[in-house]
Amino acid sequence: MQTKPPCQLFLSSHCSRFQLLLIIIEYSVIGNRMENERTGGRTNKHFPTKHARSCFGHAAGCRPLKVQSVRSEFHGFLDNMGRRSSRQSSLYMVYGSTTYTGHPSSRNRVSMASPSRSLHFILFPLMAPGHMIPMFDIARLLAKHGATVTLITTHLNAARFRSVIDRAVDTGLSIKVIELEFPSTKAGLPEGCENIDMLPTSVDMSVNFFAAIEMLVEPVEKLLEGLCPRPSCIISDMCITYTAEISKKFGVPRVVFHGPGCFYLLCMRCLGTSKVLETVSSDSEYFVLPGLPDRLEFTRLQFPVVSPGSEMEKIFNRRKETNLESYGEIVNSFEELEPAYAAEYKRARGGKAWCIGPVSMYNMGRLDIAERGNKVAIDTEACIEWLDLKEPGSVLYACLGSLCNLSSPQLQELAMALEGSGRPFVWAVRQNERSSELWEWMEQLGFERRVGDRGLVIRGWAPQVLILSHRSVGGFLTHCGWNSTIEGICAGVPMLTWPLFFDQFCNEKLVVEVVGTGVKIGVEAPRMIWGATMEDEGGGSGRRVVERGYIEEAIEKVMGGGEEGEERRRRAKEMGEKAKRAVEEGGSSYLNLTLFIQEIEQLDMQSD
Repeated sequence: MQTKPPCQLFLSSHCSRFQLLLIIIEYSVIGNRMENERTGGRTNKHFPTKHARSCFGHAAGCRPLKVQSVRSEFHGFLDNMGRRSSRQSSLYMVYGSTTYTGHPSSRNRVSMASPSRSLHFILFPLMAPGHMIPMFDIARLLAKHGATVTLITTHLNAARFRSVIDRAVDTGLSIKVIELEFPSTKAGLPEGCENIDMLPTSVDMSVNFFAAIEMLVEPVEKLLEGLCPRPSCIISDMCITYTAEISKKFGVPRVVFHGPGCFYLLCMRCLGTSKVLETVSSDSEYFVLPGLPDRLEFTRLQFPVVSPGSEMEKIFNRRKETNLESYGEIVNSFEELEPAYAAEYKRARGGKAWCIGPVSMYNMGRLDIAERGNKVAIDTEACIEWLDLKEPGSVLYACLGSLCNLSSPQLQELAMALEGSGRPFVWAVRQNERSSELWEWMEQLGFERRVGDRGLVIRGWAPQVLILSHRSVGGFLTHCGWNSTIEGICAGVPMLTWPLFFDQFCNEKLVVEVVGTGVKIGVEAPRMIWGATMEDEGGGSGRRVVERGYIEEAIEKVMGGGEEGEERRRRAKEMGEKAKRAVEEGGSSYLNLTLFIQEIEQLDMQSD
């Protein structure tokens, strides 16, 4: 059975007086399809495929003059439908297994047949907090530069960002969110599990999660066949590999978004090309990684190495293959942070790597900062009032990330160190099945009563950027996830580094040994594997617990530290200023973004 276009699916069930518009749209579609069949489709020379851009059906132009004549009436109808909708904030347009979300006051978000000649970016964020947050920032950044942006995600994940996106759209930005039905149960996941931060503590569940993502390729292909304006570029998270197939099928350039910075990316590249791991005899043996601008030592476990022959290894290999095939990469970093590494990585990628960050600094509205990533677990104003009462630079902010699954004994050691340090602190703790043990222990101990007004414990999601940017915060205890790392750098505060897994040991190396704005807590090996703790995977926990004495000592180095501490704070503040300048007009990231957009414009013109 032939699928109706999205506009027809929506309108035919509501208002017959728009049949004329539907006929015009259908005529436009048929005309464009006939033209594509006559010419064989116009294939982008950079991305030659059998179907090329002709696969986009109504996306090939949409006969703008004919649609224009009834557009005002059409939009008026949509506005009225939006006001009658039982959901006050959004208008929903169902298309197969997808839901199109748009604010009723924003006409450009409900017109699937816009004749605009502006670029159209399709963004595919990985459903994980550290990946979605910067991708939504990038969406707004591109829209501010005049592009139309469509984000493809799932219902639960879209809900986390709905208020932020609606505010952006209310300012006139052309951003659309398309919600897919996530096949959780089909992939063996718990029902409603749509984000990595919802996974049970098992590596197998991580494999299932990525399998569920790959199941989205068919509904996405059906969606893109009717999307208008036609996409100019796909920006895909590095972990979503099915977008490589879509790029080839539709003849659209695929640009990869990497969560980490150039330092990590170059380290991983050198690790693969040098074959140095073949010379290492044990997981704990330190070796010098060849090919880097600096002489740096690592162990095997400080890289995301997976078991040979495992399902996760297959996922990693597929990811590596598709990323190398991509047109280029955009990186949430700025050249002044890692100049030698950014230059070398760009050279290795043939010039197709653009540092456009820190992307968080493009969206600094108070509400956007407060609601960044998820619903906060504390009254934002109360948090700010608490910070206002503290001396400048006196507060340590501690947060080990949205995927932290450290054991209760380890979290207890951290709690005792925060109390023993004598320093004011804000401690954000992830809410999960493990945290209930911590809350029970804290209640029995009377922890919050003992620390009194010197400590603020946030049980769940914290407004991190808002806290870090407050004048009273003078240090950041972090897991070194890249978002947290670069947010700490932007805030100009020194960091106490506690890496857990994946890229975080490399990020620690950058902060402590290259930039010189951090102090190591002393963790030498990962405590987690894709959300599971090492003890869950049979690694044992005894030697891996960092005792309170070591933590207290490191806190003192960051918050005090004598002349060395003063020098760290000076460098941190200087780097924070460089981050701000990078995103300003004329800055390095602003220029890189401009060059990236211009390159996509050239490709888009060549495909017409």
